Amino acid sequence: MAFNEVFKIGNNISLPVPAGTKSGDPVRVGCLNAVAQTDVAANGDLAGLNRDGYASCKLDGAHQLQVIGVTAPGTPVYITAVGAINVTAAGNALFGHALTTKTAAIGPATVRIDTTGPASA
Repeated sequence: MAFNEVFKIGNNISLPVPAGTKSGDPVRVGCLNAVAQTDVAANGDLAGLNRDGYASCKLDGAHQLQVIGVTAPGTPVYITAVGAINVTAAGNALFGHALTTKTAAIGPATVRIDTTGPASA
C-alpha cells in the first residue's frame, strides 16, 4: 500500500457546501458533482462529524432529484448556480443523466451523477 493514500475509495467525503444545504440536495463543489448525505454543519453542531460549512457528500450513484423539464433515459441534466437541476445546458454545468422518464414540468427523476465532467468549473 502506498503511504500517501488518503482515501481507499473517495466517493463519500466531507466537502464545503453552500449555507442551507440539506441532506439529499444536489451540490457542485468546483468540478465535483455530489448529493449531500448530511445537512451542512453550522455553529459548531458537527452534523455528521463535519466542520462548519461542510457536509458529507456522495460523489457517485443515482439519486431521485427534483428536475425542471421533461426527461427520458439518457437526458443530460444540469445544475444551476443555486443548485437547481434542470435540462437547460446554457449557463449551467452538467450534473448527470436521467435514468427515468418524466413528463411533468417539475418533478422527481432518477439521476445518475456524472463523474467524468470537465477539468474546470
